[in-house]
Amino acid sequence: MKFWKFIVFFMLCTLYSVLSTRPALAEGEFTTSSNVNYKVQESGRTLVTHNITLENNLSTIYATTYTLSLENIDAQDIKASEEVKGKSEELKVETQKEGDKTDIKIVFPDAAVGKGVKRDFSISYENGNFAVRTGEVWEISIPRLSNPDSFGSYSLNLQVPDSFGLEAYISPRPMEFSDIDGYKNYKFNKESVTATGVTAGFGQFQVFSFSLAYHLENPLNITSETQIALPPDTAFQKIYITKLDPIPANVVVDNDGNWIAIYKLGPRQRVDVKAEGSVQIFASFRKFPRPTEGELTDNLKEAEYWQVNDPEIQSLAASLKTPQAMYDYVSKTLKYDFARVQPNVQRSGAKKALTNPTQAICMEFTDLFIAIARAAGIPAREINGYAYTENPELQPLSLVADVLHSWPEYYDKDKGVWIPIDPTWDSTTGGVDFFTKLDLRHFAFVIHGASATKPYPPGSYKLGSNPQKDVFVSFGKLPVGRISKPTITATLKRNVPFLDLIYLVSIYNPGPEALYSVRPAVYFDNKENLRDFIEILTPFSRHQMEVKVPFSLLGKDTPEVVKISVEGSEIEVPTNKNQVIINSLISIFILFGVLMIGILIKLKKITFRRLTATIQATYAKFGRKIDKNPPQTGTAT
Repeated sequence: MKFWKFIVFFMLCTLYSVLSTRPALAEGEFTTSSNVNYKVQESGRTLVTHNITLENNLSTIYATTYTLSLENIDAQDIKASEEVKGKSEELKVETQKEGDKTDIKIVFPDAAVGKGVKRDFSISYENGNFAVRTGEVWEISIPRLSNPDSFGSYSLNLQVPDSFGLEAYISPRPMEFSDIDGYKNYKFNKESVTATGVTAGFGQFQVFSFSLAYHLENPLNITSETQIALPPDTAFQKIYITKLDPIPANVVVDNDGNWIAIYKLGPRQRVDVKAEGSVQIFASFRKFPRPTEGELTDNLKEAEYWQVNDPEIQSLAASLKTPQAMYDYVSKTLKYDFARVQPNVQRSGAKKALTNPTQAICMEFTDLFIAIARAAGIPAREINGYAYTENPELQPLSLVADVLHSWPEYYDKDKGVWIPIDPTWDSTTGGVDFFTKLDLRHFAFVIHGASATKPYPPGSYKLGSNPQKDVFVSFGKLPVGRISKPTITATLKRNVPFLDLIYLVSIYNPGPEALYSVRPAVYFDNKENLRDFIEILTPFSRHQMEVKVPFSLLGKDTPEVVKISVEGSEIEVPTNKNQVIINSLISIFILFGVLMIGILIKLKKITFRRLTATIQATYAKFGRKIDKNPPQTGTAT
């Protein structure tokens, strides 16, 4: 009897075990914890290690396999192992690929049975696409966690070699940071990597090469002046213009910091202008001239597309208050409409963007932020330019027809700098942070502050019904000769005896870079006499100044040489001091003669009538002498 009871009990237990043991990780049966480490090598290849812990939640169910699913990831050299009695033992790995999906299946050699029993193991593989060098910058993109509910706890570590350079940007911000053994270590929790994953850039700056074409025409029958906007320097970018053909009459800087090249065109003349060079985009702002209070005030005013005084805009400004809150509101409220990305699209402006939030493109994201910021008393402006992207679905941009990108800047009074942000890309990428620090892919062409539309950016200067593509930008290198050395010329403007000489001095910057806080010095015989100040001397611009050389009796205060020096260039101009001395002697002789005659007249030694008669007689005598000796003429045969 006992034997049969034992047989029945054994069969029931066996049946229960067969029915209850499943290889799938059903929800509630296990608690999964994962720590994923992405270690980027100096070559750019990334070693990814998933350290996983499975804990049984039931006493009768255990795992026989575990499957890690990867999407759009080329996993190479896949391995799996677990610690057994202090030794690492390899686990059986089976892989299956279907389209862009790769399933890595781990087969466990034994059973880990019992509630609360844990199995610790790791899966590793290599990938060459997580870290990519673009130009001068290493860019890293770690995919988001797509199934957060599958993990009880989850953390991600990113290790980046110090050789990659300084951190340019990283999103989201890590929970912890350390720098150990030549690697920067960033730690993220489950919540921070669920929405967007991790994007980061390393390097001090990025370099793009550019080639821009401008097509100009004077429709008038008289000579006329026209202007084009060249890419300018900002706190985050430095421009090197290596070619500008033809050379403009001058280049000036407007109140927004735009570089405006001035051309003079003859009647009915057409000109094609070609600008080539490089731009250096920095990870953090550099020392740069601050705007004046008047310029900041201009960036608080209402404009055509910035309805600062609208009640709804005013209400939003009062409630949002900070640039971060305004950025978050704009990026979450507006939705990008890809169908509207086309040439000559109708710009809606801030107010209409609120009315039609699902039909926005970059202009509406930018306009709405600017209007709210200005209404809150925060200076804000628009940047129109180029933004590099490999994925236009996530970071929209179309340059096929020279359709550019726009993004806003706000002025940080504490830092004394304009801060660029991009709420458009925040929205289209699902929350990548383009507020804390912009990436190194935004290249400013023009700045719109005082006006919402002018100056027009490169790509807008077209003629004819079938305009060609005029904007070309690619990763590049800094020019070898990138230090500007100005040229100096001096022309004599006034040369009147017994008056000061006046020289017109022209200082010209032939490029490729702009020069700041330039202080031309004028020396009289190696002694400094004058120092001028030029806040900015852009490439191909001229600055003119007058230098007065004093006339003095016997040349006492007149220098022999005037030297003009600026930024390592100098010229010397002789003043012909000997002529000044001769002119002084002549003036002294004439003055002495006049004085003597005056004394003789006063002493009645001579009279004025007698003096006049003597002069007339002398003149007549000299005239008769000339008549007696007429000029000789002859004929050559």
